[in-house]
Amino acid sequence: QVQLDESGGGLVQAGGSLRLSCAASGRTFSSYAMGWFRQTPGKERNFVASRTWNGLTVYADSVKGRFTISRDNAKNTVYLQMNNLKPEDTAIYYCALQQFARPTYDVWGQGTQVIVSS
Repeated sequence: QVQLDESGGGLVQAGGSLRLSCAASGRTFSSYAMGWFRQTPGKERNFVASRTWNGLTVYADSVKGRFTISRDNAKNTVYLQMNNLKPEDTAIYYCALQQFARPTYDVWGQGTQVIVSS
């Protein structure tokens, strides 16, 4: 069983930066991809970024050039570096994991809140 724990959220002014962390534990070798999603009240959960086990990355158009997904193998942690934050980036951010041979992200963290003030 894989577990994910997000951290690093907080309050930041527009134009500032935050780095979110997602610590993975358990059978992490079964991870095909890890991704970040975000959700605000009354809105659907939206894809932000993902990274496969072999390093392929995908970003939502709204965050391209501002966000970077990366990983630290020694710490078994995935990061989301968020630069030039905008008020519309305000959301709860969730880390998710897609296992090999699975069509969806089926392991989720509890979320970490990001608030960007104008």
